[in-house]
Amino acid sequence: MTYPAHGEQVLFLVISGPSGAGKSTLIREFLRRQPGFVKCLSVTTRSPRGDEKDGVDYRFVSQEKFEQMVHDGEFLEHAWVYGQRYGTPRSFVADCLVAGTSVIKDVDVQGAVHIRRSFPAAVQIFVVPPTHEEIERRLRSRGTDSEDNIRRRLSEARLELAQWAEYDYLVYNGDLAVAAEDLAAVVRAEQMRAPGRKRL
Repeated sequence: MTYPAHGEQVLFLVISGPSGAGKSTLIREFLRRQPGFVKCLSVTTRSPRGDEKDGVDYRFVSQEKFEQMVHDGEFLEHAWVYGQRYGTPRSFVADCLVAGTSVIKDVDVQGAVHIRRSFPAAVQIFVVPPTHEEIERRLRSRGTDSEDNIRRRLSEARLELAQWAEYDYLVYNGDLAVAAEDLAAVVRAEQMRAPGRKRL
């Protein structure tokens, strides 16, 4: 009998959590430690914030282009979030996995629900912020959102936090280094999973 080599399995990690949970920072730290992963960029209709760059932080497209991509079935999921559209490109994820490269992607809780249907093999992880006060501090420290937008995001965060039980794993993001190591532990656990065994 032959066994698969340790670490052969490629993974699609889906990261969710409320605004201010530190998902982007956590993913950057994780990627620094995990060269076998690439980040899948969201396609969005919103304008760049601060020093964000097309093809580095997001793929910025027009409403018309986004609609065409929806029509052509190019998204694993897509949703309206705070008045703008966001989507996960299907071909990027599929091409990476076929090539043997694992993918990590952050989505909101709406997107995670859709990916559970369109890509059930994805490993879904919910990032838990330390406190509601810390969420507010992080949102304000960005300096990119209006007061109304911050209040709306804080309100949404309470609803999003209630969705944690729908995920495969929870990662508490109080200390960045610890959270990145916990995320790496999820990868190790999934790569050691016996073939054919499903998550509960």
